Amino acid sequence: MLNATNDICPNWLISVPAPNVSIGKKCEGFKIEMVVRGNLTGHAWRTYSSGKSMLCGIALPEGMKENDFFPSPIITPSTKASEGHDEDISKEEIIAKGLATSKEWDQLEDYALRLFARGKEIAAKQELILVDTKYEFGKIGDKIYLMDEVHTPDSSRYFYANGFEERQEKEERQKQLSKEFVREWLIENDFMGKEGQQVPEMSDEWVAVISKRYIELYEKVIGEKFIPQHLTEDIIWEKIMASLKEIDRAQ
Repeated sequence: MLNATNDICPNWLISVPAPNVSIGKKCEGFKIEMVVRGNLTGHAWRTYSSGKSMLCGIALPEGMKENDFFPSPIITPSTKASEGHDEDISKEEIIAKGLATSKEWDQLEDYALRLFARGKEIAAKQELILVDTKYEFGKIGDKIYLMDEVHTPDSSRYFYANGFEERQEKEERQKQLSKEFVREWLIENDFMGKEGQQVPEMSDEWVAVISKRYIELYEKVIGEKFIPQHLTEDIIWEKIMASLKEIDRAQ
């Protein structure tokens, strides 16, 4: 997915020598996450349904139902906390606290909205709706790069496009692909990441369910069959060293 967006903005990735190994540029990250939302879902819905009409300094339209589309995508940034939970923050607070300059914010905003539009285009081809996602950016010198992964279940939520309108009309739960089901399971088992809480143990059966759902999302978004690769540590190490030597020669 990074390669599908590198015409929009530069990103950190240099090479992928093995399925579980990526080599990339080291950036100085902005301490904010650019959360882009196309639908009133998740945290945005919980905020809205509690009676609050503002989110990260943005006025939310009146009369919306859960999962409705916003008139246009909105950006609801959060702080990138080194400890504890990330917190909502507005554009004005970001600039006032020096987390990004006004010029940097304009560039981050432009990149985030264009990346989201590209993500929606890719998702639509697979009969999916990219509902919301988050982007992380960093700098090398004065140049801004997209960091981390992009449009994966760790950062994104997808709805199945087929039957979306019918489910909205009937006010039914939307069929989705995301890690939300894992979060819901944790909450049901009294874990919300708060101090003193212990992560509940997952059974082998539940781990298998999670793996199956993640594979389903991969195959649906990418449009290709997921084929596991079983490589030994020696082979992986050889591939890493070969890739590093190639990168060194190119510099």
